Amino acid sequence: MTRRARLCLAGLFSSLLVTLLSVLLPGATAVAAGETTGTTGGTIGASTGGSNPIILIGTGGLTWSDVSPKDTPALWSFLRDGSTAALSVRSVFPNTCPVDGWLSLSAGNRAAAPGKAQDGSRANTDPCPPIPEVSSGVVPGWNTYVKAARDLKFDSTLGTLGEQLASNRQCVQAVGPGAGVGAAYLSGAVPRYAAFDPQQLTGLLSRCRVTLVDVGSLRDPRDLPTGEVPTQPGTRQAQAIAIDRRIGAVLAAAPSGSDLVVASLSDAGASERLRLVAAKGPRFGSGTLYSPSTRQDGLVQSPDLTVTALNAAGVPIPSTLGGFPLRRGTAGANSEAAAQDRLMHLLDFDQASHEVHPLVPPFFNAVVLAQIAIYLLAAIVWRRDFGSIEQRLRLLSITRRVAVVAAAIPASTFLANLIPWWRFPIPMLAAVLSVGLFVAVISAIALLGPWARRLTGPMVVVALATMVVLGGDVMLGSHLQISSLMGLQPVVGGRFYGMGNVTFALFATAALLLCIAVSNHYVRQGNPRAGAAAALAIGLVAVVVDGYPGWGADGGGPPALLPGLVYLVLAILGIKMTWRRGALVAAGTVALFLLVGFLDSLRGPENQSHLGRFFRSIFTGGAGDIIVRKLQQNLDVLFGNYPLALLVPIALVFVIVILARPTSWGSRSLQRSYEACPTLRPGLIALLITLTIGFAINDSGVAIPANGAIIAIPLIIAVSVRALEDEARESATTRASRRG
Repeated sequence: MTRRARLCLAGLFSSLLVTLLSVLLPGATAVAAGETTGTTGGTIGASTGGSNPIILIGTGGLTWSDVSPKDTPALWSFLRDGSTAALSVRSVFPNTCPVDGWLSLSAGNRAAAPGKAQDGSRANTDPCPPIPEVSSGVVPGWNTYVKAARDLKFDSTLGTLGEQLASNRQCVQAVGPGAGVGAAYLSGAVPRYAAFDPQQLTGLLSRCRVTLVDVGSLRDPRDLPTGEVPTQPGTRQAQAIAIDRRIGAVLAAAPSGSDLVVASLSDAGASERLRLVAAKGPRFGSGTLYSPSTRQDGLVQSPDLTVTALNAAGVPIPSTLGGFPLRRGTAGANSEAAAQDRLMHLLDFDQASHEVHPLVPPFFNAVVLAQIAIYLLAAIVWRRDFGSIEQRLRLLSITRRVAVVAAAIPASTFLANLIPWWRFPIPMLAAVLSVGLFVAVISAIALLGPWARRLTGPMVVVALATMVVLGGDVMLGSHLQISSLMGLQPVVGGRFYGMGNVTFALFATAALLLCIAVSNHYVRQGNPRAGAAAALAIGLVAVVVDGYPGWGADGGGPPALLPGLVYLVLAILGIKMTWRRGALVAAGTVALFLLVGFLDSLRGPENQSHLGRFFRSIFTGGAGDIIVRKLQQNLDVLFGNYPLALLVPIALVFVIVILARPTSWGSRSLQRSYEACPTLRPGLIALLITLTIGFAINDSGVAIPANGAIIAIPLIIAVSVRALEDEARESATTRASRRG
């Protein structure tokens, strides 16, 4: 390796290191100096919970749309006087049964009762297993649940809640069958159990610091899986009224000074959606509930409930738990009008997530069909002998404009959430029109400005708009991503903030395309060093936004983006990538990833992302299960019931062959673009490196190259077609001069 290459590589990683340290180190050093931001799960240590007893009232199937002042006065009192949020109850399977909700509460992580399938899985059409009634102080079939949790590899230990309380000399009282499952010890034993009896609640609720109460679950008769016999009589409304009466009985019997939390732990039938959670008492005034696990005010997840109970009891919180103690978020008035406003906000969370979920598959199918149509149109216009010069120019112009419009769709799907489309009578139509509005705005800016006459002008506008929208959103709290067509789905419960696979694919692709266009400007002026510096600056911004735990919090993104960025910078400088240099780049990337994880693990628990928790799991156990689970998810997508997913690795290999052999068939049409834009080919190789690594190291990584192509290929086509337009005009001018 030459001295110049060594210095260049060292400079690249030094720049990355300095940038990351400047962002991460202040939070890490504060923690190292003994400064903490709160006490939550994810770390082993004493909780700062007060002496107030906590009563967790568990139900199921209820959503905020079931709550009203007349029919459910007990729940309405929580909404008016307490802190409220929408609750993601996703456990293991898409449909969360009542027993799954209580098992997840017991483990503090995802858990579920096994289904009747050979592998223990369960379809939405399968009836829910019943909740076992505690017999002789033990949960019947407990070992079956423990084996299912172990096989699922979610690092879930059933009995964590009860065992952690007991081992720290705190008792837990269980009232009702579901509460017995939630309060069980590791062995399945439930020393303090009683059936639900409103007349006996007063004495029961004052026995222990933590009390779990099962008031029954709502099962919607219009949404029950095939073969499930209704266990609760009456309509949905009648069941909600009956559950509210039991909640009212618990409120009346609760000791003075208690904190009460009511949570709908499961779905009402085959349909999955967000549920309700509310808390009131000395620590929960009127307003919203907040949890650092979601970083979304008014949106929390099931594992937070287990940690909240442990925190209230003042016991250490195991590092394996993924939740955080619930706390009051935004304060509000305890008036009827304020309660109505909070209810509208909570209904927005639920309605948006419910309405967008069925729209995602047809949306992506439509995008795929549109992409195929663009490819066919591009294949036609790439033919030299198609029509006259005028016809060819007209068709080239149409193709270029269509490609730019298509590339503007991803950013527009996020901006569409600025409009409450889910409130309209026909949500699908409103969503399409909202996306179309922002597509028109971005496309107009890209195609009608003075930069539109430049080869890479429209690409700069669309790529920059995509970077600003996605990057700005994660920096400001990821609000546009929640329940968007290409963003995060809270009902699935995988991510609630930062960059998931789809967002990373779009963001990283846009960043590299912007690097290509900006560096090309300087390279064509004969200043490759300035071009490399510009690409490096853009790439560093993208890496930090994607990897910083407080923003993108993406563990698999920087290891994929960094090698592509380094390759592009070296290529601009004319330094050839060898196997040795590639190994150094890979080693440096891994080292930076581990360093970021280490620094994140030093931050306050509330500020940690999954990067820091994963780094801790390397030493405390559980990292192997995480890696195996992610690999299994990738393989399930690749070889499961998605035949088109197999085309992704095949397409990647095909593109690699084409880019590796510039004179091969398929890249000849791009050759004119390579000549007009010297950084295009190395930029495409850099993009290919990033998407391939992202595909290999992320769970459901097949989504990364597929979604990267949604923005990359249309913009590449737009650049190529623009080069063909210029060539056609030159040809027309030459012919006219010859005739003259």
